[in-house]
Amino acid sequence: MKYLVYILYSKELDRYYIGHTGETIAERLRKHLSNHSGYTSKAKDWELKYTEEYPSKKDAYARELDIKRKKSIKFIQNLISSAG
Repeated sequence: MKYLVYILYSKELDRYYIGHTGETIAERLRKHLSNHSGYTSKAKDWELKYTEEYPSKKDAYARELDIKRKKSIKFIQNLISSAG
């Protein structure tokens, strides 16, 4: 099974969201856009901007935390632009 680290962006909030999943990215995005509670419930315009694939949940979660610890919009934007 593969795991993904992903970055979403909301124009409405002008914010990024970083997460990881073992689901398909389409299913995970569908859940973020559905009616639910939590951070991504604040907007309904989340767009997928970036993904990285990992062989284990542990590796994906470690990478998610690594990105979040940087606390840098520039770092996130550089990741996204480097993938394009």
